Amino acid sequence: QVQLVESGGGLVQPGGSLRLSCTATVSIFLYDNMAWYRQAPGKQRELVAVINVRGSTNYADSVKGRFTVSRDNGKNMVYLQMNSLKPEDAAVYYCNLQTSTRDYWGQGTRVTVSS
Repeated sequence: QVQLVESGGGLVQPGGSLRLSCTATVSIFLYDNMAWYRQAPGKQRELVAVINVRGSTNYADSVKGRFTVSRDNGKNMVYLQMNSLKPEDAAVYYCNLQTSTRDYWGQGTRVTVSS
C-alpha cells in the first residue's frame, strides 16, 4: 500500500529556507514522476515541482531559481529545498506519486512565511 509522509514544514521569515521531505512506503524507483504540490487558503492546489526517475525536473514559474526538487530512490524519499521564501509561498505542501491508475497524496506539511 502506498503511503507518503511529508515533514519539514514550519514557520520561517521571508528570505529564509526550509527543506521538505517526503517518505514513501514503496520503492519509488518503480514510479516515474514524483511531485510537490501546494495549496494556500482559498486557492486551488497547484503543482510546484516534479522530478522523474531519471532526475529531470520541472518547476512552476513562481518558484524557479528558488526551489530545488530531488529524490533518493534508494531511500524512497523526495525532497524540496526552498530558498528565498516569500509570504506567497505559504501553503500546505503535499507530496504526490503518480501511477498508471491513480495519484497518491501525503497528508501535507504546512509552511508559514511571516516576519
